[in-house]
Amino acid sequence: MNTKPTLAQLGWRPFFQQQLTLEELTDFQIGRVVEQHRSGAIVMSEQGQASLMQSPQSDRLCVGDWVLFDDNLKLHRLLERQSLFERKAPGSKLDTQLIASNVDSLLVVCSLNNDFNLSRIERYLALAKDAEVEPVIVLTKEDQCDDADEKRKQVQDLDPFMMVHAINALDSEHLKELSGYCSLGKTLALVGSSGVGKSTLVNGLMGFEAQLTAGIREDDSKGRHTTTSRALKWLPQGGLLMDTPGMRELQLTDCEKGVNDTFSEITELADQCRFADCQHGSEPGCAIQAALADGSLAERRFVSYQKLLREQAFNGATLAEKRTKDKAFGKMISSIQNESRQRKKGF
Repeated sequence: MNTKPTLAQLGWRPFFQQQLTLEELTDFQIGRVVEQHRSGAIVMSEQGQASLMQSPQSDRLCVGDWVLFDDNLKLHRLLERQSLFERKAPGSKLDTQLIASNVDSLLVVCSLNNDFNLSRIERYLALAKDAEVEPVIVLTKEDQCDDADEKRKQVQDLDPFMMVHAINALDSEHLKELSGYCSLGKTLALVGSSGVGKSTLVNGLMGFEAQLTAGIREDDSKGRHTTTSRALKWLPQGGLLMDTPGMRELQLTDCEKGVNDTFSEITELADQCRFADCQHGSEPGCAIQAALADGSLAERRFVSYQKLLREQAFNGATLAEKRTKDKAFGKMISSIQNESRQRKKGF
């Protein structure tokens, strides 16, 4: 990345400019989070790169955020995000994990080998549509697949207006198909499970070996993680590329709109059911069951829709419960502190 880029090169636009007061323009520096580590965040501004000081009370930051900070590199505030990707934290931890913010296009990377999975692609589409970010499907390892055209058609059938590319990430001519997403000031994010060729794709787009690559296991075509932190990288075409660690466990949280938009034909059918509370099982007049029976709706598609809808509803509910409990606990602590202060005043 340039040592001292302009804000436009970093992706600055009127949406963020309109959030600033005249005082803030005078008193603070504007920067974008370009790296995120456990120890903190690295920001890039027109003054160069710096490590930001955050307090425990500071807003949670993620790569792509725009922030204001003072000359002592202390965070002043986080600007409102134009888009945000988040997921349920991996494992049993009851929390959300911020993935990326202020993204223009989401490159969903899926290999055409044995790891090809339409239901997994639908998960990413639900995330992208909920964040109102353009999804772009990149099917890798085209040179290793005998039925690449058929698989590409299967993906295109998920959404006829979606951009789908089947490429060999090692072929520079194939990579030219993606150049339109990499123009000055645009931010791309890469997501996909490990072993699908994200690191190879990053190296191809960057024009050099920016990341290590690892082979895949022969028995299941799955790979090893080679990306361990989130960072923005400057592309030769002028855009910014955000790579994220491979995400095997991508659980949706509170994104019913994204799921419904991804499966719009199913939600349209549901509106045609005889009963408004139809569960799409054995109820009479169910338009979805009729579509399944005549083959106009694929069983796999409906099962995937139901699974994602249940998953986001469950995770969203459990996280909401956690937030309610945290809020109640905070009020209790505040009440105890107030009582303590009142007692001290009485002495």
